[in-house]
Amino acid sequence: MRLPLEAVPNFSEGRDRATIAALTDAVSQHARLLDVHTDDDHNRSVFTIVGDEASLTSALLAGVGSARERIDLRGHEGAHPRIGAADVVPIVPIEPADAERARATAVALAERIGRELQLPVFLYGDAAPGRGPAFFRRGGPVELQRRIDARELAPDFGPSRLDERAGGVIVGARRPLIAFNVNLATDDVDVARAIASVVRESGGGFPGVRALGLLLPRAGHAQVSMNVEDYEAAALHEIVERIESEAAAHGTAVSGSELVGLMPAAAAAAAAGSALRIDGFAPSRVLELRLLEQDAGLD
Repeated sequence: MRLPLEAVPNFSEGRDRATIAALTDAVSQHARLLDVHTDDDHNRSVFTIVGDEASLTSALLAGVGSARERIDLRGHEGAHPRIGAADVVPIVPIEPADAERARATAVALAERIGRELQLPVFLYGDAAPGRGPAFFRRGGPVELQRRIDARELAPDFGPSRLDERAGGVIVGARRPLIAFNVNLATDDVDVARAIASVVRESGGGFPGVRALGLLLPRAGHAQVSMNVEDYEAAALHEIVERIESEAAAHGTAVSGSELVGLMPAAAAAAAAGSALRIDGFAPSRVLELRLLEQDAGLD
């Protein structure tokens, strides 16, 4: 059984319901929409869609086109870094064997965004090894345009100037990750930043974890915002335990957590097994996952 590809486009709008509805309509006309996660403080919406190469490409072109028309970065403010109205558009292989299929789809999509929508497009992940979204977001659109003008980097497709309203688009292919946020019982952003520096890989923390400490003024608390890029190497329950420990050391506590979009069933099963203290637990012990594995093997 050939599984679909997944796409998780991030649009820089989490407040205006009419714009979010327009984006939803644009992508769902072409591919299967599984989830929409919006956040007022991040001022961002994360869509999860699945389909084959053609349907995903059509859906993403429509979504990026809608964002280009409706989102104006000149008046945008939010906690999450961004360089575009359609900020990042990852193509994700659900099965590891489909990694090249996802990469080829991402490159073809990037070329069409640059040519048809006339937006600068920057490749990342498996489509441009060694570069992640943070490489382009550093300093925001103004700094990115300066780097382009200084010939420190160039768009892979499209014009060499960021669109005045819509900025640029980061497109790539990557393995499944978990976007996971942990909220703190404090509004001290310095505490969140200190904890983020301990848990992220670059600070000697968990492998494959990218983390930022953010203040969410509308929600009234600080947050450790993470991408867990290898949930097998960095289990969610272990990350939460470390954040709880660090929070306690700073005189505060974890007040809750938040899943952005969807997560692999195996990651949820592993966390559940640990919480229940089941010795030798593995995702293959979950009935539905075992059935899916057997069904896939029959095709």
